[in-house]
Amino acid sequence: MLIEFSFSIGLIIVLLAVLLAMSVRILREYERGVVFQLGRFWAVKGPGLFLLIPVLQQMVRVDLRTIVHDVPKQDVISRDNVSVRVSAVLYFRVIDPAKAIIQVANFFEATSQLAQTTLRSVLGKHELDQMLAEREKLNIDIQQVLDAQTDAWGIKVANVEIKHVDLDESMIRAIARQAEAERERRAKVIHAEGELQASEKLMQAAQVLGRQSGSMQLRYLQTLSTIASDKTATIVFPLPVDLLGSFIQAAENRRSREGGNP
Repeated sequence: MLIEFSFSIGLIIVLLAVLLAMSVRILREYERGVVFQLGRFWAVKGPGLFLLIPVLQQMVRVDLRTIVHDVPKQDVISRDNVSVRVSAVLYFRVIDPAKAIIQVANFFEATSQLAQTTLRSVLGKHELDQMLAEREKLNIDIQQVLDAQTDAWGIKVANVEIKHVDLDESMIRAIARQAEAERERRAKVIHAEGELQASEKLMQAAQVLGRQSGSMQLRYLQTLSTIASDKTATIVFPLPVDLLGSFIQAAENRRSREGGNP
């Protein structure tokens, strides 16, 4: 009789120890436990040590750390009808564990699928040049759309980064030709502007020289001096009549004084 009683006591102690072990839960600092009691939401527990009532209460563990998710490459048709493949990376985390468990069946899969559709939708509203040159603005637009839609699930989308915009070979060649044509256009514009500025300066110089009677002759002599500095054996240059006019007039005056005929 005593043996049976001792066995019963021992069995009860073992059962109590098992139940206690089953009821003890320990959550890390970045974890929370969504507790359900008889199927109904009861509380969010953690971090640290707490007890659950076995059978009556169940817990779902939720990680609050930021999740880094690679969004698979998506086929996108831009607004100017260019087909590209775009990949991105998504940063999000759970800020409301209860909503993340209750409002959606699988918050990770739901966020991933939503990111894919949003990526195609937002990028499809922009032209190819904007996809290549305005990634920062597109990242912000995608992040805001995702964050607004996942708020009901207790998810915070912290950032979205477009990783790659892949083009086919024909489009890459077309963009290269376009860039080359743009560089040639800019070079021609710069050359034309330089010619215009030079012509304006030359016109101003001509006006200054024209206001002084001896300026043109002085400029002519300076040019001859520059030519003479070159190491050449023979220099042939024309003499303008205006430059010789004073010498011719002086000779005529001298012959007139001497009584000779011109």
